[in-house]
Amino acid sequence: MNNFLVHDQKATEEMLDVIGINSVEDLFKEIPEQARMKEFCLDNALSEMETQRQIKNLAKRNKIDYINFMGGGVYNKFIPACISQVAQRFEFLTAYTPYQPEISQGTLQVMYEFQTMICELTGMDVSNATVYDAATACAEAVLMAVRISKKSKVLISNKLNPEYKSVVKTYSWASDIDIEWFDDIPENTSDYACVLIQNPDFYGEIVEISPVNTLLIVCTDISTLSILKPPSEYGADIVVGDVQPLGIPMEFGGPHAGFIACREKYLRQIPGRLAGRTVDAEGKQAFCLTIQTREQHIKREKATSNICSNQALIGLCATLYLSLLGKKGFYQAGYLSAKMAHLLSEKLAAKGIKTLNKNFFNEFVIEVDDTDKFLSNLKRNDILGGIKLDDKRILVAATEMITEEDIELYVKNV
Repeated sequence: MNNFLVHDQKATEEMLDVIGINSVEDLFKEIPEQARMKEFCLDNALSEMETQRQIKNLAKRNKIDYINFMGGGVYNKFIPACISQVAQRFEFLTAYTPYQPEISQGTLQVMYEFQTMICELTGMDVSNATVYDAATACAEAVLMAVRISKKSKVLISNKLNPEYKSVVKTYSWASDIDIEWFDDIPENTSDYACVLIQNPDFYGEIVEISPVNTLLIVCTDISTLSILKPPSEYGADIVVGDVQPLGIPMEFGGPHAGFIACREKYLRQIPGRLAGRTVDAEGKQAFCLTIQTREQHIKREKATSNICSNQALIGLCATLYLSLLGKKGFYQAGYLSAKMAHLLSEKLAAKGIKTLNKNFFNEFVIEVDDTDKFLSNLKRNDILGGIKLDDKRILVAATEMITEEDIELYVKNV
């Protein structure tokens, strides 16, 4: 029960002797004295049993039974119980890096199926096997467009998720890319490498996108494609997003996984890695990494990205989610999300609370007199009422996890 205790003096001396130094202090002699901490001020070590008891006591202080109307890129979605059971099988947990295809066929097949599903949803020809998240996907897509067009100016919507904006700004600053922000797409975009727009945008509005004469990058909420038409139908060249709505827990904001899908002619510029399907010497189906454009695989000057990993396990969960729900279940989840959001908007309107959106799917902005007071009243009644945008506006989201009873409680307590 004491396997969390630190090494005793004898064990410490034995290890020091093996590596040929006299004291633990000698391990850190290269670090200047003024840069070192004097003491850690740690409590005495606990046994495993004591640690479990303390963690359980801490966990009891968490309040987790809120009715959740939060959104803004992370959503409270239904997750079938078997997803975690399958994803935690040792075949996936221990073989997530598929550099040896002969022992990684399961993982490679999942990556291939993930790519296929993303292409079916977005209408694109090619998808990669995930990147870190939607913010990274947006930034990498901008770099991709700059490489393709050989232009260094980009147009990006002001209504892009603020967190995605921050990451795109960082990537662009480091790559000497000039960003121009817009509210409405300019008529002439030919001088720019791309136009990046979110649809539905950060405020939940479904955007009518007019044709552009440059590369069009669309950042989408993948769950809305259960009902809304795919970005390929309104001219997208590159589609990016996050798979968190596809069976991934909110988990305090991560880990999630992003995706990048594009038209086939841009295949060689897509960052990350792609799994492909072929046949082996015996004519049996086989999977392998077909495209690997990361600098750890090829010459740095030829690499399209320095991303050295991806979110293969999260991609696995998303693949399991879509497989389990199927087209019908995926549609039902989207339909219920939209239905509950519009019902909430109507009930709030009846109480004089205005919805600022013209067209929305499952997320919208409301206008109130005092956002802090409004949200505090809801929280006191175990309801997370939305994201504060400013003193008058709140971003509200509903998913299939919301019931009509939840909506009645929301409206009753505002």
